[in-house]
Amino acid sequence: MIRINDIELPLDFTEEMLAEKAAKAIGLKPSDISGVRLARKSVDARKKNNVHFTVSVIAEVKNESAILRRFPPNKVSLYKEQTHIVPKNISGAHRPVVVGFGPAGMFAALYLAQAGLAPIVIERGSDVDTRTAAVENYRRNGIFSEHTNVQFGEGGAGTFSDGKLTTGIKDVRISHVFREFVRFGAPEEILWLAKPHIGTDILRTVVKNLRSEIIALGGDVIFDAKLTEIRTKNGAVCAAVYDKDGCQNEIVTDRIILAVGHSARDTFEYLQSTGIEMTRKIFAMGVRIEHLQSDVDKCLYGSFAGHPALPPAEYKYAVHLPDGRSVYTFCMCPGGYVMAAASEKDTIVTNGMSLYARNAENANSALLVNVRPEDLSGTDPLEGIKLQRQTERAAFIAGDSDNSAPITLAGDFLKKRLSTAIGKVNPSYIPSVKFALLDDVMPGFITDTLRAGLPLLAGKAGFFAEPEAVITAPETRSSSPVRIVRGDDLCSVSVKGLYPCGEGAGYAGGIVSAAVDGIKCAEAVTENV
Repeated sequence: MIRINDIELPLDFTEEMLAEKAAKAIGLKPSDISGVRLARKSVDARKKNNVHFTVSVIAEVKNESAILRRFPPNKVSLYKEQTHIVPKNISGAHRPVVVGFGPAGMFAALYLAQAGLAPIVIERGSDVDTRTAAVENYRRNGIFSEHTNVQFGEGGAGTFSDGKLTTGIKDVRISHVFREFVRFGAPEEILWLAKPHIGTDILRTVVKNLRSEIIALGGDVIFDAKLTEIRTKNGAVCAAVYDKDGCQNEIVTDRIILAVGHSARDTFEYLQSTGIEMTRKIFAMGVRIEHLQSDVDKCLYGSFAGHPALPPAEYKYAVHLPDGRSVYTFCMCPGGYVMAAASEKDTIVTNGMSLYARNAENANSALLVNVRPEDLSGTDPLEGIKLQRQTERAAFIAGDSDNSAPITLAGDFLKKRLSTAIGKVNPSYIPSVKFALLDDVMPGFITDTLRAGLPLLAGKAGFFAEPEAVITAPETRSSSPVRIVRGDDLCSVSVKGLYPCGEGAGYAGGIVSAAVDGIKCAEAVTENV
C-alpha cells in the first residue's frame, strides 16, 4: 500500500471522487486502484473564495516500487500500518497500583492489564455516571462536591472538555491510542481527521468501556478511594494506602504509577512532606473568551460558512509582546460551553467543554499567559499552586461568594471599566455570572498582558475585536505548576518503584500526550518486574 498526500477535494466530494482524484494524482486510472481509504482530512480555508478539503489517502496499487520512483516522498510514500505490541503473560511478585484514572492512568492500567499484571487502580473521584450527576448538581444547583467534580473522577479532567486529540508530540504510540479509543466507542473519523475530537458525551461511554476491559482482564478499579500514603522500605515502594468511606486500606505493592492529574494539590503537598523531589515548572493562567460560533465561522470560512460539510470553525493563535510575554489560545471549544471546574470549596475555576456535535451557540477558548518560575515569590516548589488558589478565591469573592463566575465584556475589559449589560453574546457559564473588574481577580501581569494581546489577536482574526465578547475568569488549570522529578527510567529520583506520570506530574499536556506517557510508564513497570 502507498500513501498519497495533498489531494484537493471539494466540500461535497463523494467516495467515488476520492478514488478518481487519488488515481489522477499518481497518473493511474481508477480501475488501477483496488482500494482507497482516508488517512488524513483537513479543511483548507486559507483562501476564502476556495474553501476545500485537503486529504491524504492509503491506496492499494500494483507496481508500488515503480510509482514510488516517480514521486518525491512527501507526495507518495510506502505505507506500513503502525503496530504497538503489548507483552503478554508477565508475572510479578505484587500487583502494580495505578493512582488516578484520567488518560494517563487509564492507558497505563490498560497496558498493565493486557500484559497480565492485573493492576489495581485507585481513583479519588467517582465513576463517570455518578460524577456526571455531581457535576450537573454543581452547575444547576450550586451543590459542590470536593471529591467528585470536573477535575476528579473517572476519565480525569479531559472527560468534561472537548475531548480534543490534537497533540504536539511525535510518538509511535499515538496511533495505538487512537485505535484503542475507536475500539472503545470513539468515532472512527478520529483516525483521519486533522483535528480529531471525541466530545464529552461520547467520552463518557469510551471510559466506561475501557474500564470494563481492564476489569475483564483481571484488574480492579476502586472509585472514591483517595491515596493517603506511599509506604517505603529501604528507599523503595512497599505499599499504597488509601482512604475509602473513612477507612484506611493498604495494598502491598512494589510499583506505583502516580497519575493523579494537575489538580491533586493535597497529594502534591503530601509528596513534598515526605521529601519526594519536585520542582516548579512553567504553567499558564488566564480567562475564557466567548464569541458567537457564527461569527467565528464567517471569519474563518467566509462565504462558505454554514456549508453542511464544514465542521464548526476552530482556531489556534498566539501573539508575542515586546516585553517577552505572550498570549495564546488554548483548548478552543467550537459550539461549546464554559464550565464550572472548581475542585475546592469557595473557589471559581473555568474550563471549556463541548459535545460531539459542537452545536451550541457560542465558541469559547482559553486566553492564557505563561507564569514563569521567576514570576513567583520564594523557592517553594508549590508556590504556583498558592497563586492558583489565591486567584480562584479572589474570583469567588468577586462573584459575590455564591458560585457566580466573574465576567466582563471584552470592550470594557480593555478600558478597565465595569460592564453593566450583556450584549450579543450570552455567557454559557452556569450556575450564574457576575460583572466584575478582572484586575480584582487576577495578577496584574496577566491582565496587563491580556489587554496588550487582544488587539494583536484581532489583527489575526476579526472576531477578537468584538467588544461584546464575554470574558469569564479565571482559567487556572490548563497545566500543572509542578513537576515530580523522575529519571531516564521514568522512576522518581527519590523513591524506587514510584513512577510520576502524565499531566499532573508535569510530563504531558492533553489527553493524547497523557495517554502516551501512561503507556510509557506501564512499559517501564513491565520491564522492571
